[in-house]
Amino acid sequence: MAALDIKYLNPFVKATITILEMLGLNGGAVGKPSLSDLSFPESTFIIQVGVTGGMRGQVLIGMTDQRAKEIASVMMMGMPVESLDDMACSALGELGNMILGNTSTIFSTMNIIFDITPPMSMHGRALKLQSDIPAIAIPININGNNYITLYICVEEVK
Repeated sequence: MAALDIKYLNPFVKATITILEMLGLNGGAVGKPSLSDLSFPESTFIIQVGVTGGMRGQVLIGMTDQRAKEIASVMMMGMPVESLDDMACSALGELGNMILGNTSTIFSTMNIIFDITPPMSMHGRALKLQSDIPAIAIPININGNNYITLYICVEEVK
């Protein structure tokens, strides 16, 4: 199976930065993309959203547990988030919906139509995921620091 053509990475990045800006997290910049083996040795929170239709695969949005709590707090209008409970995970799942929904809209202008699946979240230490589609990791930095990382495991359906 062929990896995703590089020209299709920009809509994922653009949508992510747009949504972060909508949340008041300005100054988003793209780090250096790389291939990932989807190993997460440290404590990590991941939002997984499936893609089906004109493209197929999975998109993962990865971050530290602390970053997940910070973003969940922003998503819940500043309410303090002490743990990644059901409410926080629901808010973070909505972040996945917002990013991939916006991505889908951008792709529709390129005549590529796809649907997204409901988000799934996972968190823990020493996570190891596997995909039959190569994973491209794209760090999204805020103020020069890695904020979240997109893991794009998607291919165009021909």
